[in-house]
Amino acid sequence: MSAPIAHGGGITAAAAAFGGRPEDWLDLSTGINPSPVALPDIPAMAWHRLPDRHLVDEARFAARDHYGSGAILPLPVPGTQSVIQLLPRLLRQGGRGAATDDRVAVTDNRIAVVSPTYGEYARAFGSAGFVVDAVDDIAAIGGEHRLAVVVNPNNPDGRVWSAETLIALHDRMKAAGGILVVDEAFGDADPARSLAAHAQELSNLIIFRSFGKFFGLAGLRLGFAIAREDILARIEDWLGPWAVSGPALSLAASLFRSDVSAIRHSLDKRSAALQATLTSAGLRIRGGTALFTLAADSRASDIYTHLCRHHILVRKFDYAPDWLRFGLTPDPAADRRLGEALQGFER
Repeated sequence: MSAPIAHGGGITAAAAAFGGRPEDWLDLSTGINPSPVALPDIPAMAWHRLPDRHLVDEARFAARDHYGSGAILPLPVPGTQSVIQLLPRLLRQGGRGAATDDRVAVTDNRIAVVSPTYGEYARAFGSAGFVVDAVDDIAAIGGEHRLAVVVNPNNPDGRVWSAETLIALHDRMKAAGGILVVDEAFGDADPARSLAAHAQELSNLIIFRSFGKFFGLAGLRLGFAIAREDILARIEDWLGPWAVSGPALSLAASLFRSDVSAIRHSLDKRSAALQATLTSAGLRIRGGTALFTLAADSRASDIYTHLCRHHILVRKFDYAPDWLRFGLTPDPAADRRLGEALQGFER
């Protein structure tokens, strides 16, 4: 078993190390909308009964319309992390032909992950005995790879691949009997970049979408998978009955049908304010998305500790010691708090 990966959101541990109450910390360590949407009414029956099929269907139809996935009804899952861990099983079920029309025999167990990126993909496949190639460009993905993972936009640097580039990669993967996984966890802020509209024509494509990041409801633990029907059926079977709660399904159906333009506008405004705060403090912007900004500084580790002493948590990286990722601040007061702490750092 491989060592756990350090993710954002560890306020309890940070408060234990640096003091203060967790609720008084400013948590900028995750890429989550800091202003959760107002919750719509949830029918009492959603709390009282196990989630019946009609709740699942309503969420799937609403997700189809929100993501623009055409004939494909996205499958609700209890957070995309739950299905990342199922990907090795998808490959093992029947070799290269498990999720493809091709007849290519299995010759290896190689996986490609465009890196650096969300670490749980490499961990899931490595723990399952696959050889994981961390590649820095999709051009390095070859016919020897049974599955390739591209996070788009990427976490943590915000790198973006065009739809045309990813479609061409899919076609290369399919020709070799492989599968392309595109993780669009941070894609809701810019839906025009999504591959969802092409999914019904791309038979060896799996798309993962996050629900909680964009709506600010990460505690709901809800995501969606978009793929051809037989792949989704296998995932649904492996997750087992009632994998997603009735309240989560009800919320998804309501919020997907709401006008989300105000959310996107708010995220753009918060992102601009965060970047202004960071550049004013002398940090170099390395990349990012509407939900986080990646900054670079040679003293990133010292800045991280300095911010923790001011009860502000950001994300540092063991593989890139000069990087710090900042999630969105919730309001101008938080901008000032962050800015004052950064200005107080002695360089």
